[in-house]
This record gives sequence, structure tokens and C-alpha cells, in this order.
Amino acid sequence: MASQLDQLKAMTTVVADTGDIAAIKQFTPVDATTNPSLLLKASALPAYAPLLAEAKIWANAQGGSDSQILANMTQKLAVLIGLEILKIIPGRISTEVDARLSYDVQGTLDSAHQIIDLYNQAGISNDRILIKTASTWEGIQAAKQLEKEGINCNLTLLFGFGQAAACADAGVYLISPFVGRILDWYKASFPEKDFSGENDPGVQSVASIYNFYKSSNYETIVMGASFRNIGEIQSLAGCDRLTISPQLMQELDSISDQLERKLSVDTASSDKVAASITEAAFLEELKSDKMANEKLTTGIEGFVADQIKLEQLLAKL
Repeated sequence: MASQLDQLKAMTTVVADTGDIAAIKQFTPVDATTNPSLLLKASALPAYAPLLAEAKIWANAQGGSDSQILANMTQKLAVLIGLEILKIIPGRISTEVDARLSYDVQGTLDSAHQIIDLYNQAGISNDRILIKTASTWEGIQAAKQLEKEGINCNLTLLFGFGQAAACADAGVYLISPFVGRILDWYKASFPEKDFSGENDPGVQSVASIYNFYKSSNYETIVMGASFRNIGEIQSLAGCDRLTISPQLMQELDSISDQLERKLSVDTASSDKVAASITEAAFLEELKSDKMANEKLTTGIEGFVADQIKLEQLLAKL
């Protein structure tokens, strides 16, 4: 029997959650996604040294303040790594805007346009790129505008149902609800409870969003992300897409047991009602969801910290 990774690929689009080109070559995913944390890890690999040097030369040529040069270096590096990945995968690369712009609509738009321009100048068309930004109200509004311009978006750091509903209402191309980080929060908050298997709140959240989207005929793609173990992946088999680390892909590839489909458009049902969402309603929903509110804030802070570390690394070149 085929491995569970191959079985999963037959029902779900598998996306590589890494900037490691060697790992992408090994597991042949359709798409790939990166973020500041993954870029920071990739930048420490010797194979990426020429890309770091190229990013520095380009950024210096653009001029500007020291902070602007560093920001341009990291943006260029993200695109250069994305270009290398696009040589391997048949689908799309998700490239993230600076997390410090998560609450800045115009800043996000400007960053997104720069990313798109850099890819376009390298001969890559928009249909192979996803602009990745946090699922804040501002990030969602920026994505809404970008979608109208023909620039598809991946809304990340998504933890609550209100965020998912707002993304669908805005017509974004894809969302990345974070399974493992939801589990982390519940385990830390309620250490006495059993969150294994079907009790995993991260799995439950993604399944709920998937069923709502499909029963409401939303076209927004659901891509589960941030997995802590293969059990979470197995429990979401059939989801539109799943972005998986090389380590967990390796585990799935080593198992040949039958993989049961858990999610399907044909069986999707939800008691949630689709409706337009105002900013006030979005913020109230987020405020009332302690887990989603905390994880969104700490997630942005974590990406900002890694963005700064990456800039510090580049500044030493």
C-alpha cells in the first residue's frame, strides 16, 4: 500500500512548510510557504550564502536609510528563496509581508506590491504567488484590495472563527488556520484535560471552518498549518490543503496503513450562517476569544522578532 503521505496527496494538496530547498525536492509538494522564522533558519544554511549576498547588493543599490536597506534586503531574500523554490514545485509560493505591518493597511499593500514586482521582474506571473499577511482586520482589508487587483493572498496566524468568517467575507484566496498553536494554548491553560485525537481543539477549529466554508459555498481555500504531530494531519485528511514540515512529511511517508478521509465537500455541514462582518463585530469577536486574541498577538510578535534577527544577520554580511 502507498505511504500515508502519498495517500494524503490523493485527497489533499500538500504544501511544504519550509524554506529548505533540499527537503522540498525530497517530498515533492505542490506548493510551498515561508515565513520570517523559516527564512531565518534557511539563511543559516551554507547553500543560501549566495542569495544573502545577492540580496545585500540589490538592497544597497536601492539606497535609503539603514533600516530601509535592511527591510529591502529581507524582502529581496524572501523573493530569491521563493524563486529557487518555484524552480522545484509546480504550484505557488507564499511570501510574507513584514509582520511589523500587520496593523497597517497601506503598509501591507505597499509591501505586497513590492513583492509582486520583484517576482514579476524575475518572470514569475501572479498566479504562482500568494501574498501572506496576518489575519488582523487591517491585514484582511489589505488582502481584500489585493484580491481585487488580481493578487491572491494567504491569510496566516488565524486562530478564531471570526477571523475565518471575515476572510471569507473579504473574498481572500486562502487561509492558514494554525492547528498546533491552538493546541499549545489549550494544553497550557488546561493541563489536566485530554486533548489527544478527536479532542484536539486545533483540529476541531479547522474542521469547523472547513465545514462552514463548504456548506456556505465560499471559494476561500482552507489550508491547515502549524502541526505538532501526524495525528493532527491524519484527522484533517481531505482538507483543501495542509502545509506540513519536512519532519512530519517524513513520518507520514514511513507509514503504509490506510489513511481515512475525514473532511469532504459532500458531507460538509454547519450551523453557522454566512454574513458580512463589520470591523466592530470582528474586533468584539476577537476580544471575546481569549485564545485567538492571545495567539494572534504573540504570533505577530514572534514573527517580528525573527524578522529583526534576520535583519541583524544580514547587517553583518
